[in-house]
Amino acid sequence: MQVIKKLNNNFAICMDKEGKELIAYGKGIGFPKVPYELTDLNQIDRTFYDIDDKYLDLLQELPEKVLDFAAKLVDIAHNELQYELNPNLVMTLADHIHFCIQRARKKIVVQMPLISEIEQSFPKEAKIGKYAVRQMERRFAVQLNENEASGIAISFANARNSAEKKADTSIQKWFHEALEDTISIVEDTVGILIERESFNFARYSSHLMYLLKRIDSNQTLDTDNGIMYQSIREEFPEIAECIDKIEVYFEKRFDIQLSKEEKMYLMLHINRICVREGL
Repeated sequence: MQVIKKLNNNFAICMDKEGKELIAYGKGIGFPKVPYELTDLNQIDRTFYDIDDKYLDLLQELPEKVLDFAAKLVDIAHNELQYELNPNLVMTLADHIHFCIQRARKKIVVQMPLISEIEQSFPKEAKIGKYAVRQMERRFAVQLNENEASGIAISFANARNSAEKKADTSIQKWFHEALEDTISIVEDTVGILIERESFNFARYSSHLMYLLKRIDSNQTLDTDNGIMYQSIREEFPEIAECIDKIEVYFEKRFDIQLSKEEKMYLMLHINRICVREGL
């Protein structure tokens, strides 16, 4: 392996035997004068391919222990998730984790989405997020709110490889149509304009995408939450009216009947959007 550029004493840009560029991590590999031929590959602990140059500065800023932890999480995710991950995830995830640890040590609390909500749309990612939080507390001696797992889960969901995102064009077509149609139902019923750039809209968008995937695979949510659903309907009558119209839309467009569980979560997401818009 040819070491062609030093990033720091333990990270270097290298060229493998097939002429492909990579970032290698190994104790002291950046110390000798470059370029040089690294003949003992046992010195390499980990390699990273296809990392965007804009993330290289993070190698100077992030503790190696955090980078190593993030890389191991990504290794686990490759075995747990059924899609390819963006190669830059290691860097962005390490940056997220490092900031999370710093906040915990300074006792700075940042409101995160509830992990119980994220589980509804991203169950496997949420599982990894929960595991990450437990390991972070043990390895970095910090105390974390359990909802920090949601930020890590969302990091994995957002890192889904763009090629993989485009693979199922039929669901993508349904998604964009259903997203605009259902939001238009809310706008017409409640009489507001919804900000498409808001976090709550993005969260609704993600929930809707996974709802369509569950519909496509006949795995819609259906648990015994009838009492909670009815209670929410009574508390938010305008949102309940939106849900009734959306239910009719799904029956006509997708020929399915939404369960009370699906309608309940749609209601919660739509209510958050409306609250943000001042309803």
